[in-house]
Amino acid sequence: MNSDPIAVFDSGLGGLTVVKALQKALPSEAIIYFGDSARVPYGNKSKTLVREYSREITEFLINKKAKMIVVACNTASALALENLTSEFEIPLLGVIEPGVEAALKATGNHRVGIIGTIATIRSGAYEKILKARSRGLNIFSKSCPLFVPLVEEGWLNGSVPDLVAAEYLHEMNAQNVDTIILGCTHYPLLKPVLQKVVNMDTILIDSADTTALKTAEMLKKLGILNNSSKPGSFTCFVTDLPLRFKVLAHRFLGTVIDHVSTVHLT
Repeated sequence: MNSDPIAVFDSGLGGLTVVKALQKALPSEAIIYFGDSARVPYGNKSKTLVREYSREITEFLINKKAKMIVVACNTASALALENLTSEFEIPLLGVIEPGVEAALKATGNHRVGIIGTIATIRSGAYEKILKARSRGLNIFSKSCPLFVPLVEEGWLNGSVPDLVAAEYLHEMNAQNVDTIILGCTHYPLLKPVLQKVVNMDTILIDSADTTALKTAEMLKKLGILNNSSKPGSFTCFVTDLPLRFKVLAHRFLGTVIDHVSTVHLT
């Protein structure tokens, strides 16, 4: 079972930031990635739909012999992870708890910001876990719906992303927030822009690295870590536009994907 793959899923491309971190932390592990490109984004979908989509994808990945599933989509982590955990026996990990843990270690003044999709922010998932882990925190949340299209259109620098980021984050600057959780896996690609517009010394938390480390911990604890010295394989599935996915995936991974398979879920 140790040679079985880790599966990662997201509504589209963003979860590839988690894949990149996993490949660095666990180079011997085979990874399957599932991007629901036909139904992206999840951030403006209802809780019912996000749960339905997440269940379908989880069933597909279990059938592909995944030994663990990482829910790399913040919206699905917020709205569907609890249901998936109760319904399926496979080990599951979302990106919210690792991001929270990193933010709590990083903050100095206990003023933490969260930016994400409309659905993630509306769910209050980050706030709930932050408050449960640490009393006395001042938490500031902001939905930033324009960030995902900026990333997917390749607008990673210049006046447009600068202006959008400044507009979204000016309130957090005014509130002297010293740590901001990037609550969407697309957002790390905008890190240089975000770092320019936030207050000096503000720490931006990208949960991809923390999620990869948490994945390694879980695999070891469960006794299903792949100890091979050979590099792991990488397989991609999408629900639409495989050629576009291949082109944009290069932006996230820094490497070319050889093949992307199209899947039609029912």
